[in-house]
Amino acid sequence: MPTLLNSSGRATRDLDRGAIRFRFAGLARQISTLSGRPAACALAVALVAAWLVSGPLFGYSDTWQLVINTTTTIITFLMVFVIQNTQNRDTAAIQIKLDELIRATQGAHNAILDLEQLDEEQLTRYLKRYEDLAAAAREKLRAGRLDTGAPEIKHPG
Repeated sequence: MPTLLNSSGRATRDLDRGAIRFRFAGLARQISTLSGRPAACALAVALVAAWLVSGPLFGYSDTWQLVINTTTTIITFLMVFVIQNTQNRDTAAIQIKLDELIRATQGAHNAILDLEQLDEEQLTRYLKRYEDLAAAAREKLRAGRLDTGAPEIKHPG
């Protein structure tokens, strides 16, 4: 059975779930990098132009139309997964960076490190508390006082 080296340099079988995930992540990263370049857009425009120019050759037949429809549908379908993978990775990286800033900031509340894991009701309670803080800070500014500081935040029970 063919093997592949994983990130730690160990051989991984093709059918291992980790190998599939590793291959997909690498492939998705490469595709998203390549498809985001101007040359990829130029290639797509050139292919569509070639398809349009070939219309008279094929008499604008149903098959001629089916080629572009099928091709664009397949590419769109596959790109959804590539884009979602890229977005998931980017979101996770940003979340880790934000969590690290919270963790490393003295006075910050570590309880908000993984808010994305909370349900909608819990998130709404946190949001309401921060909206109240913002409103109080704006009121201080209107009164000519400073809006800086780190007011205590009570856990929204």
